[in-house]
Amino acid sequence: MHVERTFTVPQSPEVVFDYLSDFSHTDEWDPGTVETRRTSGDGGVGTTYANTSEFMGRKVDLTYTTTEHDRPRRVQFRGENKSATTQDTMTFSPAAGGGTEIHYRADFDFGAIINVVAPLVVGPKLKKLADETVEQIKRSLP
Repeated sequence: MHVERTFTVPQSPEVVFDYLSDFSHTDEWDPGTVETRRTSGDGGVGTTYANTSEFMGRKVDLTYTTTEHDRPRRVQFRGENKSATTQDTMTFSPAAGGGTEIHYRADFDFGAIINVVAPLVVGPKLKKLADETVEQIKRSLP
């Protein structure tokens, strides 16, 4: 299951990349994040983060790892715990009228059994969260 959004912000791709590629900023731009802190690395590939998020009234801890870091074009994070895997991919390109076009995609794997019912139960809530995330990113960018 996945959600994705494409939107434009007035900041340059470099500014947008530098902010969003530091996953510890999810405290500011991801409405579901309770806390994220860097646990190792310099921000590039292999950097890890401890993340606590709340979704549907339940707190979840995940360890995120930066799996791609191509400034200022693309960044990808993989989140894991014993029951779920996520992958967040963001690409950045200059927008025609200035600023940056951001394409954000979040993929979720909850395991075979839950993946069957997740689109019905979780899907609408994830879509709403994705819309809120876009608005929060726009407000949070420096």
